[in-house]
Amino acid sequence: MDTLATDQVCFLISAAREFEAEEAIEKIYADAGEEDEEPRQQDLDDLLASRREDPLYAEIAGFVDSLNEDQQCELVALAWLGRGDFTRDEWQDGVDAARERHTDATADYLLGMPLLPDYLEEGLAAFDLSCD
Repeated sequence: MDTLATDQVCFLISAAREFEAEEAIEKIYADAGEEDEEPRQQDLDDLLASRREDPLYAEIAGFVDSLNEDQQCELVALAWLGRGDFTRDEWQDGVDAARERHTDATADYLLGMPLLPDYLEEGLAAFDLSCD
């Protein structure tokens, strides 16, 4: 990780663990899995829209939005690394892919990701880092 500090990731992990939408997001994915299809993006968008009034959502979104584009791309790549989309050796490929897909909706994307705190912890572990 070149531009993203461990303490920034740890803050996001802690805040995301508190964010109550995780259970609802997991339910949306589980329900879609029962029908053998991906969850509808509209279901995820509706859930996040209903949570935008949550002060914690605003805090997390504000934090992510305050990061520069390089940091946001590394954050997304770190979540993908922790999810198993890339290996540690493919880190730069992950960052490049995140940069290609970057939009102004990084916070929504991350908050809509089930198990985000776990993925970020796994991503840190791939760099032999942790929040402990």
